[in-house]
Amino acid sequence: MRQVVLVAGAVFRESVRDRVPYSMVLFAVGLMAASFLISQLTAGQDLKIIKDLGLAALSLFGMLIAIFLGIGLVSKEVERKIIFGLLAKPITRAQLVIGKYAGLVATLVINLTVMTLAFYAVLAYMSYSIPAVPGRPAALDPRMLIAIVLIVAEVAVITAVALFFSTFSSPLLSAVLTLGLWVAGHFNADLRNFGDVVDSPSVAAIARGLYYTLPNLAPFDVKAEVVHGMPISLRHVVLTLLYAALYASVLLMASVAIFRRRDFK
Repeated sequence: MRQVVLVAGAVFRESVRDRVPYSMVLFAVGLMAASFLISQLTAGQDLKIIKDLGLAALSLFGMLIAIFLGIGLVSKEVERKIIFGLLAKPITRAQLVIGKYAGLVATLVINLTVMTLAFYAVLAYMSYSIPAVPGRPAALDPRMLIAIVLIVAEVAVITAVALFFSTFSSPLLSAVLTLGLWVAGHFNADLRNFGDVVDSPSVAAIARGLYYTLPNLAPFDVKAEVVHGMPISLRHVVLTLLYAALYASVLLMASVAIFRRRDFK
């Protein structure tokens, strides 16, 4: 456990020194500020626009940070020959992989926290400048945190996907594959009903296999429900978080298995 914490701390410090997270965080914060200006042009829809753009910025830039940092967690060490020095230390390959994942997730949580604080600062200003309207969700709606928690869980899954590809492929290919799975994951539910529109049993079987294999990211997206004040059940949140933990754990075990079999000579 101590070795995992040490590796996670090293990854966190290295990520903090990287300019990519800071630039994306600043861009996301700027987008949230711009959403406030855009909202002034649309009477009566200002809060919805700010919430929608703010949550979208959190999700998009969290995903981009996860991909750009996650694809180099292992492959970068191999390309720079740093892996030999790391493996010479009293640390197993499993501890190295898990520690790198934990360090990157910690980095992402910090970055998303900064963006969330900026997001709530804009919403706090709106809560004082816009009079309350009966039936309209409050600016500082506590349910916003539900959407943010699910965004963090989704980003953790994407980080595990990026780390998995990083254990056996190049950074460029890892980025393309991870981005492709992120896009496919939001439309994964369509594969479940794909057999109803095709006549080929083999194609239907492949679609069902892809449905259970690819990450199902649609349940993590509750932005529309939060923005429009629709209810979100506790059961949905709990099951989605459990799914994220299970899927990320499976990917971590697969990453460890692949990394253990790699020969770096």
